[in-house]
Amino acid sequence: MCGIFGFIQNESISAREILRCSHLIRHRGPDDEGFLVINADGASAWGGGATPAAVYSRETPDAPQAPLEPHLTFDSGVVLGHRRLSIVDLSPAGHQPMSYTERFWMVYNGEVYNYLELREELVALGHQFRSDTDSEVVLAAYAEWGDACLTRFNGMWSFAILDRERQTLFLARDRFGIKPLYYWQSAGRFAFASEIKVFTAFPDWNPTANMQRLCDFLVWSVSDHTDETMFEGVYQLLGGHCATIDLSRIPSIGSLNVKRWYELSPGPFLAGDDGADALRSALIESVRLHLRADVPIGSCLSGGLDSSSIVGLMTHELHKLAPSLRVMTFTARSSEEQFDEGHYAELVTAATDAAPHMVVPTTTRLFDELDQLLWHQDEPFVSTSIFAQWCVFALARQHGVTVMLDGQGADELLGGYRGFFGAYLSTLIHERRFLQWIREASALRRHIGFSFIRSAGYTAAYAFPKLSPFIGRFDNRPYCDLGWLSASFRKCARHDPHRAAGARCHSVTGMSLAQIKATNLPMLLKWEDRNSMAFSIEARVPFLDYRLAELSLGIADADKVGGAISKRVLRRAMTGIVPQGVIDRKDKMGFVTAEESWVRGEAREQFREKLAGAIVSLPSVLDHSLMTQFDEVIEGQRQFDHRYWRAIILALWVKKFDVTVNA
Repeated sequence: MCGIFGFIQNESISAREILRCSHLIRHRGPDDEGFLVINADGASAWGGGATPAAVYSRETPDAPQAPLEPHLTFDSGVVLGHRRLSIVDLSPAGHQPMSYTERFWMVYNGEVYNYLELREELVALGHQFRSDTDSEVVLAAYAEWGDACLTRFNGMWSFAILDRERQTLFLARDRFGIKPLYYWQSAGRFAFASEIKVFTAFPDWNPTANMQRLCDFLVWSVSDHTDETMFEGVYQLLGGHCATIDLSRIPSIGSLNVKRWYELSPGPFLAGDDGADALRSALIESVRLHLRADVPIGSCLSGGLDSSSIVGLMTHELHKLAPSLRVMTFTARSSEEQFDEGHYAELVTAATDAAPHMVVPTTTRLFDELDQLLWHQDEPFVSTSIFAQWCVFALARQHGVTVMLDGQGADELLGGYRGFFGAYLSTLIHERRFLQWIREASALRRHIGFSFIRSAGYTAAYAFPKLSPFIGRFDNRPYCDLGWLSASFRKCARHDPHRAAGARCHSVTGMSLAQIKATNLPMLLKWEDRNSMAFSIEARVPFLDYRLAELSLGIADADKVGGAISKRVLRRAMTGIVPQGVIDRKDKMGFVTAEESWVRGEAREQFREKLAGAIVSLPSVLDHSLMTQFDEVIEGQRQFDHRYWRAIILALWVKKFDVTVNA
């Protein structure tokens, strides 16, 4: 797990700018750094302040010749930069940029978990290796199969491979976009990086807000659902996509040869015990692969079904190696009982004999560390729950853990959100299974308190997407009440990005696909990547093994959300591995904070002050009535939602990154 960057430039290249790029993502790779400059003079490899001395003594073509000095300049050409977090093969042989046969050079961020199997295949084809890294396997695979190598990888990655013979630069991202890759074009330069903040190193960086994406975030609580970011002109290579760049010219973003190399589709239909057994086997295999590392491994543990499943299976696999091995778990708790999942986490750690570690996020710490958290995230985030996750990774770093497994992706694949009930109810009406609809609505009333009117509203919203505001009225969604926005900004809010992505549909599978590709998973993965890498930790997500994902989508809807029970098939698959008290849970939280209690109680003045500042600083976006609404929440006259936090964090983001917001 690392940080990468690079650029193609048609004017002189400053070493000072290269070093600045590297410094901005030093947290992603504190163990090593390296640079490559290729121009008319040839290829020159350089080290940096974090480069171990042993790297320079290697007798290989990619060994750096010396530390890069700030005063140096180079003629126009290509730059590749890398920050290393050592996970597999901790020796200097893992230094990057890495070359293969001197034709190919690569900077790579990620893990290909099946690299040992691929290495054996490549050795049989005549390839030779100098290291035990998965990085070199990726390079050899590209040399052997070209961009078709991507279909053979099982893991998470973003990388850039320069082919000196063909004069091309190949960029690729994993199937689900677990690892980030951004790009930006300016006059005479095309740049890419793991994080947007790298582009601030360039003198012509002049950030402007992308108003439509900003509106999607503020009103619809979604980001990362397109290739655009909240910075105008900054794009991301989407998950499952790759791009080839002709180095003979500075490419424009509009002319990039971007293509989708992976399309997620459901596997064979499975139901009942067949689905549960297949899911259990696939998840065991995925966890086994995700435990490959040469550094200490731990796990996030919220106390929910997904992370509890990961901890249970990690214990199962580690005990095969040695019964004395214990999983280190890290949990965010709350001083507010209604938001605290500690009891469930304790059930899991007791059942697995894990080594538990707990942290209680506080408002004092939130506001003390908010500036740093926002800087690492690059873009605004929807609620303070991201802060709870931040605290968990900080705790893991304090205890020397370098790799953390997490349950990300299970909700989207297996029906973990309440919206899936609406999609399922809509399916039953669409298929004219009216009696079954009544049974499901009755179960929803018994198990989670849905009235028949609420179930009817959910059904209508998913059967007829134009009625989506109907469901919003039940939940006080910000898009159903636009008076809190400035009059000029409201027009941006008329476009429903969830509907455009296909999330307003009468199909559980269709909703899963929309959430995985656009409306949920991309932003969750981004937040986790930034939070984990802020503390130099690699976060792994076993539920997103592509084989498991395809299998999950083929499981019958009734086995996911039937009987008003979310993720039924996972509950069945994990019986005997996860404590029954967790399997029987009906509520859902995750790494939440007591934000509602904070706003109404101990931190109301801090939130109110920051909200007032946001309204003043963003008059082209926010209306003063937002403060009236906030006061009504405090007084108990209005239902709480996260629009107030989003307004606050948006204003702080504009200030932190000096973003121009045009009316």
